[in-house]
Amino acid sequence: MDKLLSPDIGLMIWTIFSFLILVFLLRAFAWGPLLASIDARDNALREERERAEKAREESEKIQRDLEARLAVAAEEAKGIVGQASKDAEALRSRLKADAEDEARGMIDKTRVQLEDEKNKLIGELRREVADLSLTAAERLIKKSVDPSVKKTVMDDFFSELEKQKAA
Repeated sequence: MDKLLSPDIGLMIWTIFSFLILVFLLRAFAWGPLLASIDARDNALREERERAEKAREESEKIQRDLEARLAVAAEEAKGIVGQASKDAEALRSRLKADAEDEARGMIDKTRVQLEDEKNKLIGELRREVADLSLTAAERLIKKSVDPSVKKTVMDDFFSELEKQKAA
């Protein structure tokens, strides 16, 4: 054992030679597959990292797209609500105007009917007054008036009344 601890040129040469053979054998049989395995693992990690980065970018893009769509949908909803409010206000105004027009029409129609009724009653009243006047005149003069004369007198009376009313 003492010999192994003391430096000897032959032992050193054999040690160096054994080391070089070991390096050559390792390089020939283990170094290539070991480097290939390390390169494959490195490539797999890089590809996985790139896929993860692409997935993250894609998810961010989708999130931005969804946020933009939500903003557009919110604006559309605001527009729809605003338009519905405007339409409701226009409908309310139109219905109010229609109701007012209908009420005015009913009032005008009632006025016309009242005016017609008034004129009819005035005509009847005139005939009644004329008839009473002629009856009173008949009694005064104690003489009966012929119906055709009576009609002529009434027409003359109405004509004079219209002239006085117009003047």
